[in-house]
Amino acid sequence: MPKSNLRYFFAGILSFAIWGFFSIPLRNLKEFPSEEILYYRIFTSLIFIWIAIFLFRRKYLKSDIAYISSVTSKERSIIILQIVASTFLLTSNWYTYIYAVNNVSLQSAAFAYMVCPLITAFGGFVLLKEELSRLKLLSLAIALFSIILLATGSFIEVAWSVVIATLYAFYLIIQRKMKNLDKLNVLATQIGLAVILMMPLYISTHQPVPSSIWFWANITVVAVLFTIIPLFLSLYALIGIPSSTLGIIIYVNPLIAFAVAIFYFNEHIDSHKLLAYLLLLVSVIVFNWGIIKGIFTLNRKNI
Repeated sequence: MPKSNLRYFFAGILSFAIWGFFSIPLRNLKEFPSEEILYYRIFTSLIFIWIAIFLFRRKYLKSDIAYISSVTSKERSIIILQIVASTFLLTSNWYTYIYAVNNVSLQSAAFAYMVCPLITAFGGFVLLKEELSRLKLLSLAIALFSIILLATGSFIEVAWSVVIATLYAFYLIIQRKMKNLDKLNVLATQIGLAVILMMPLYISTHQPVPSSIWFWANITVVAVLFTIIPLFLSLYALIGIPSSTLGIIIYVNPLIAFAVAIFYFNEHIDSHKLLAYLLLLVSVIVFNWGIIKGIFTLNRKNI
């Protein structure tokens, strides 16, 4: 991988590494309904992201407005359709993930991001014509074997995992197709649209606004640290790396998430699951071997 693209690779790794710890603030909010967590996550994210844009990135906003005004009506319709579809996928992914963490199991939520890379890589290959070398296909085969080892438990947990994974995989694929627009502006628009989509549900099931400082402290952490920052990093990564590569980097998420489940929440892990996680780590290394090799080569040249 060229040196100029390494920053996109590391942005992708950092985004999913952050998400690996997402279960901690979510479990802090376990006593609250999943819908309520989702509503205030979106509302709070909207406030913070637009404050950041108006304070620090107004020139990018003006540039995007000028670009959308300059394209044909057909191109503008495609952009709108992509934003609407990706917003629906992202919002649905958020809700199903929150519900799984607090009502199904932490492992089912983490397992979703083991299935997601396979769907993303396959979707990128079929829909975006992204090439997959024999080495990358081997890594996907290793990952698939790992997933089969893990999918020996509850059918309900596996079903939730597949739904969560599919929603996020197709979100990434659509984002890869969206070019020429600033990624933070795209994310801000998606969150704004998500608020519009959620508002009727919020009003129809309206409950008193939580007054707990504990709730708002955790929601703020969820909105800023576990929503805006990692989403922006993942969208930024898509500028320089294929969605199939970003898809396989997602494995950083469940590896960290399972470590949190074991060491922080004291969830039990047996030997065959441990083997599956080690195989996942091998899969990540094999899939990104060209990038890893390039990093070591670059470091040797700089010594």
